[in-house]
Amino acid sequence: MTPDLARAADAVTRLVEELGPGTCHDAVATAVRQACEDLRGSPVGALPELVERLARVRLSAPVPVDA
Repeated sequence: MTPDLARAADAVTRLVEELGPGTCHDAVATAVRQACEDLRGSPVGALPELVERLARVRLSAPVPVDA
């Protein structure tokens, strides 16, 4: 496992624990993966924290309900 993948896996684990029971591991993994893709080009040293923060915000945002 590359260091980048290990850090992403660590972020998934922390977010699943933080968000509690009923949290879908696959949804968290998808949010982390999308955050990694969206933040590509950001400073490498800041990337782990930025990825985790962006994924957390996206997972915490209310899901819109279609009218």
